[in-house]
Amino acid sequence: MEWVTTQTPDVLEAVRGVRNAVADTALPVDVAPEARAIVNQLDDYVLPRLANLDAPLLAVIGGSTGSGKSTLVNALLRERVSHPGVIRPTTRQPVLVANPGDADWFNSPQVLPGLARSHGAGDEQSTTLRVVETHRIPEGLALLDAPDFDSIDDQNRALASQLLAAADLWIFVTTPARYADQLVWNFLHDAAGRGIEVAVVLNRLDDKAAETVPDDLRRMMNDAGLSRSTVFTVPFVADLGGEQVGEFLGEELVAPLRDYLTALAQDTVARRDVAGKTVAGAVESVLARVEALVGRRERQENFANQLDEAIHELYTAANRHVIDATSDGKLLRSEVMDRWQDVIGTSDVFRGFERWFSSAVDKLGSFFTGEPAPLREVETEIETGLHAVIVDAAETAAGRAWSHTGAIAPDLRADADPALARASTDISAQAAQLVRDWQQAMVQRIQDTAGDKRQRARIMSFGLNVVTVALMLAVFASTAGITGGEVAIAGGSAVVGQKLLETIFGEDTVRRMVVEAREDLNQRLGELFAAERDRYHELTDPLLEGATADQLREATRQAKRAVDVRLLGIEEKPQLPAVQEDVEDSFERGTLRGLFDQLRGTFGKGDNDV
Repeated sequence: MEWVTTQTPDVLEAVRGVRNAVADTALPVDVAPEARAIVNQLDDYVLPRLANLDAPLLAVIGGSTGSGKSTLVNALLRERVSHPGVIRPTTRQPVLVANPGDADWFNSPQVLPGLARSHGAGDEQSTTLRVVETHRIPEGLALLDAPDFDSIDDQNRALASQLLAAADLWIFVTTPARYADQLVWNFLHDAAGRGIEVAVVLNRLDDKAAETVPDDLRRMMNDAGLSRSTVFTVPFVADLGGEQVGEFLGEELVAPLRDYLTALAQDTVARRDVAGKTVAGAVESVLARVEALVGRRERQENFANQLDEAIHELYTAANRHVIDATSDGKLLRSEVMDRWQDVIGTSDVFRGFERWFSSAVDKLGSFFTGEPAPLREVETEIETGLHAVIVDAAETAAGRAWSHTGAIAPDLRADADPALARASTDISAQAAQLVRDWQQAMVQRIQDTAGDKRQRARIMSFGLNVVTVALMLAVFASTAGITGGEVAIAGGSAVVGQKLLETIFGEDTVRRMVVEAREDLNQRLGELFAAERDRYHELTDPLLEGATADQLREATRQAKRAVDVRLLGIEEKPQLPAVQEDVEDSFERGTLRGLFDQLRGTFGKGDNDV
């Protein structure tokens, strides 16, 4: 059989966009089941029905445990296609009964794609969908005997809800003993809210119950907004009990319901009417449910971002701490400066450059002749101090971030890697590498800055290591990168190192070199602490996966617009402004059902454009 496809590509694309956004988005644990239910309904019913409004209808028969659903299906078909049981849950495997001419549609992945199909007697406890083909049901309509929606089996209850959400038509089977159960009315209220076509079967109605129950049931249905729904009654049959194998309820008992279903199956316009009304209500319901999820998604995003910001600030503070500890001479302890003074000396610094230069060269002679010299000690002290400050700051930030996470998100921390409570296991190696790389960059900067032979000769006279250490001292003795004779925070020895650099490069060049070296160090520190901070993204990234709240909101808005404008071909009828105004009123009320009823009343049920 070749199916006619309704031309609604804009609607399909927009609604599929909502589906994909919800499916791919991380949501709080308490609303994740609702998100899965939304995706299931879109996959199982909305998208296939939007793609093919003229496909056969699916009538899902649902009801309470022991209400006689399977017995009713068998009686309607005069064939034993469903197996009623006596052990709860009485219906274990969903059974879909279709005409062979419709079998391809119901076996296709467009209908209930998440359920595997079986075609034999099957495993009665299986959750696969058993498809039964029979000519006893007319083309255009299939019956699906669903598991009990009040089953003691959680999986059966979830499957029953999923199947009901995939229905074009609900046939609710209840009994005088169960018709007022709250669980029954939860489903019926949902049906009324969605505008779905509903038929209620009051089964096993004895003479005494017949005096009051049907009227009370209709009253409750009127109160629930289901006044247009049909109620069928099936008398109680004492000698059958709905359970005896090989026997059916009398044909006359189920004839009204069978006639109703047969007429619907044979009337193309009526089927399209039911399908259009149901899918419009389903889309409206789904989009409203998605909007409810948006608020939870937004709160989750805000929480994740706030946690991110708090942890970011802890690591930013650690970075600032290292910068502060390496500024204004704080890192240059007296023993470091004493060793430096042994290297370079400070006498006659301000009496004349030439004599000081000669004295400094002489002073450094021991370094090149292999005699004991404190230069390596100075360099090691600086490296060790910088390394210790970095490691300590990283450990402190990690500990504080772990404590903060535990205070505001204990469940999140409980699932996290406990290693986050400490800095990276290789933080010491990382810090050592940072110091080495920074020193190497300073060596390269000194070599690149020495432009003429005179400068290179003076560097060789002092030794590249001495000049490099002098630059490090100038960096650590500076205030925000400002150098010059007016700054002597670290004492005369540091200033002498600065003067040494100035005798080689000039004051302005030294000022620039110190600023660049400071900025280089700060950048390396920032990258290291950013990497340490990024370890905490494993906590918050899963909370931010998928579409954002704004993207979900926009996808929903686009879908609403597409449905409002395209689903029922509104744009193709601009010559009817009066109707358009009423339609726009329906839009403002947000009722797609009102839109559908308005169009149906205007053009008539026989108009295929509707």
